[in-house]
Amino acid sequence: AMTTKRIASVMRTEILILRADTPIRRAAALLVEARAAAAPVLGEDDQLAGFLTQKDCFRSALHASYYREWKGNVGDQMSREVITVLPEDDLIHVAGMFLSHPHRVFPVCDAGRVKGLVHRSDILAELIRLG
Repeated sequence: AMTTKRIASVMRTEILILRADTPIRRAAALLVEARAAAAPVLGEDDQLAGFLTQKDCFRSALHASYYREWKGNVGDQMSREVITVLPEDDLIHVAGMFLSHPHRVFPVCDAGRVKGLVHRSDILAELIRLG
């Protein structure tokens, strides 16, 4: 039987928010401190401008390990083509999206506003609970 469970009920709302002008080293440190795989990046209008993952920080981190210098900011490294889901999206629908995309986390947005994040691991946990 299809669930009618919505993403709003499983999304994480206590999330790290980044800005495009944040230095990449600072952003990487914030991600690690927050134990966050990724964070939405907001523009000056507070709308979603991009998405930064820990993996996106690796190039800068490796560069810094060689050259002792961190270069660039969040805007240089973030993904601008971001796949988002809606709070009212069905859990099973989003589970299918995780199957067809390599991403581990999607931002949950409503009219351009970030409402939270949904992690692949949270969907899996919910599918196990549904039994």
